[in-house]
Amino acid sequence: MKGFDVTVKDVSRAYGSFKALDDVSVEIRKGEFFSLLGPSGCGKTTLLRIIAGFDSPDVGTVLLDGKNILPLPPDKRQVNTVFQNYALFPHLSVFDNVAFPLRLKKIPVAKLQAKVREYLHLVQLDDHVDKKPSMLSGGQKQRVAIARALINEPSVLLLDEPLSALDAKLRQNLLVELDHLHDQIGITFIYVTHDQSEALSVSDRIAVMNQGKVLQIGTPYEIYESPATDFVARFIGETNLFPATVLSCAPFEEEYLVSLDIPDLGKSILVTDYDPLEVGQRVSFTIRPEKIKITGDEPRRVGKDINLFKGIVEEPIYSGFQSKYYVSLENQTVLKVIQQHNNYMDEGPDIDWKDQVYVSWSAEDGYIVEVIDT
Repeated sequence: MKGFDVTVKDVSRAYGSFKALDDVSVEIRKGEFFSLLGPSGCGKTTLLRIIAGFDSPDVGTVLLDGKNILPLPPDKRQVNTVFQNYALFPHLSVFDNVAFPLRLKKIPVAKLQAKVREYLHLVQLDDHVDKKPSMLSGGQKQRVAIARALINEPSVLLLDEPLSALDAKLRQNLLVELDHLHDQIGITFIYVTHDQSEALSVSDRIAVMNQGKVLQIGTPYEIYESPATDFVARFIGETNLFPATVLSCAPFEEEYLVSLDIPDLGKSILVTDYDPLEVGQRVSFTIRPEKIKITGDEPRRVGKDINLFKGIVEEPIYSGFQSKYYVSLENQTVLKVIQQHNNYMDEGPDIDWKDQVYVSWSAEDGYIVEVIDT
């Protein structure tokens, strides 16, 4: 793999009384597509600016391949940044915008021209070399900015919400192109975004941040299926999340079968867990909407590890490839359920508003998010 390892150790940064970063430590591997994900104000852009050299931490260290880069100015670090607002020179052509870093280095003309055309080809802008930025679409402008950042051959490319100004469809297309570009070049990408679907779709690993802290680092699968905190469970995708108390915990195959008392659901449920839990322990329980089965008729056979509830559909939302149902249970708690549409339906979904339904899920599909200290 190309690029550098990036190590952030015990970094904090405050602006007056506001703590933007609070003792943050992250290790990013060489050649990785690593995302910093979180809501506005969580500290992700501040961390990116510190890596780039546009800001300095109050305490802590930033290492590139084991070397401390904090004393170095931005132009002496082997990193380049792509910004949300493109930062292109409006009076220069596409060619000259991309060539600008090489001209600063006084690269010979022949080598400069060859290299600029190589990188414009890489971002699929061969036919736009003579255009000014005002003649380009938002996606094309961002490709110019990416080519200009890459032409310096940095070891680390920093991307600060580079697609947030684009419309949804263009953003998705450019995201795929960006992922393909990373595969081609192989250098370390650090990608800042508040959009969890973007991070899940392209990242090798993700750091979820909130209020200046890193809450969890893991693969997209780990972050989605095994959230470390209630915040991560809510922020990544959709979920149903409830406080619960452990009623019992018994060995079950290679795991433990845990019975939880969940007042919000009106009765106890079963969930599996890899760790034994104490009776009376308070926990958070989550079940993703797409893991819940919804039927109009009561299931005839229900296994001992199946959780089954009856309810009324309060709000059906049809989205083409799926339907989302808000189901009011007998105790009035509302459960979100998502049903995927894998086959053609002549008359649309067979479950409608105010229908009585049964919702169920396996103990294997629920998850104990976190144990709450008592």
